[in-house]
Amino acid sequence: MNDPLERYHCQMALPGFGISSQELLNDAKILIVGMGGLGCPSAQYLVSSGIGTIGLADDDTVSESNLHRQILYAPEDIGKSKVDIATKKLKQQNPSVKIIPFNFRVTSDNVMDLISDFDLIIEGTDNFETKCLLNDACVLSGKPLVYGAIYQYEGQVSIWNVKQKDGSFSPNYRDVFPDAENVQVPNCAEGGVIPTLAGIVGCMQANEAIKYFTNPEDSLAGKLWMMNVLNGRTQIIKLRKTSVQITGLAQTVQVITFEKLMQEKGNFEIIDVRTPEEHLHFNIGGINIPVEELQDHLDYISGCSRPVLVYCQSGKRSAETVRKIKKAFPEKEIFSLKDGIHKIPL
Repeated sequence: MNDPLERYHCQMALPGFGISSQELLNDAKILIVGMGGLGCPSAQYLVSSGIGTIGLADDDTVSESNLHRQILYAPEDIGKSKVDIATKKLKQQNPSVKIIPFNFRVTSDNVMDLISDFDLIIEGTDNFETKCLLNDACVLSGKPLVYGAIYQYEGQVSIWNVKQKDGSFSPNYRDVFPDAENVQVPNCAEGGVIPTLAGIVGCMQANEAIKYFTNPEDSLAGKLWMMNVLNGRTQIIKLRKTSVQITGLAQTVQVITFEKLMQEKGNFEIIDVRTPEEHLHFNIGGINIPVEELQDHLDYISGCSRPVLVYCQSGKRSAETVRKIKKAFPEKEIFSLKDGIHKIPL
């Protein structure tokens, strides 16, 4: 009979690692939220290292534009659930690891229950709303969160909210990015990203997770690691706590898919929040109110008798609009078009 630890021999041979560290990894439970460019390499290396239980949360399906950086997927997977494909391939990679798929969107309604059974969370998301939501949930529950971000040629990694020896916690996402929900930065589809960067940052996230369980003194808690793959430069900056207090979860923006919108289009007041030029070039109907001019049209929105659906190119501006409208009219039923219209054929 083969030795079940033989596959981990090379890491167990590391100075200070040994069988005791391998047992810690085997007992660990890690949740990865977002099975895209970061979640794929992170999951692969955590599975290969022998993490006992790994949860995968994502409600998206594989698209052709994912394939250049989301290395778990192949052309025949297009249109299929990311977590279903990832679960199958990761189980093939290491059958001894328990993989738990969560094929749904992480929201303020389910996040606390979702993370409750895990020791550490890794976020591989590409939107600030989910980054903030996961951060706040981890702060409220006292769990560590491994952060990763990529844009064009630059990447960042840290581990938030790690409990220190004196009982305090290391800086969290809002200590560094206090107003992140309102920041407009293009995602990979809009701004571009070199695929190798996703692999590097995803592997660094897996590395932080392994260190958290086996060698926490050398983690990136209280630090932000940054890399530019174009010139090869890396740097680590020290972070500090601020007076930001997290007392609850912000409500997640409600979304509707394009398919559902087409089925129920007559039930919504539709607003395109892009520029007039974008609206003229291509639109799916509705009135055009650019997000920058929203304040001047609150009377119109207040008078809408049906639920409001707002859309933009990628879903970022529409999500921002939903938050602004909900702030002005908390009881208004309003939705954002999931992923915007950039995937809709012209």
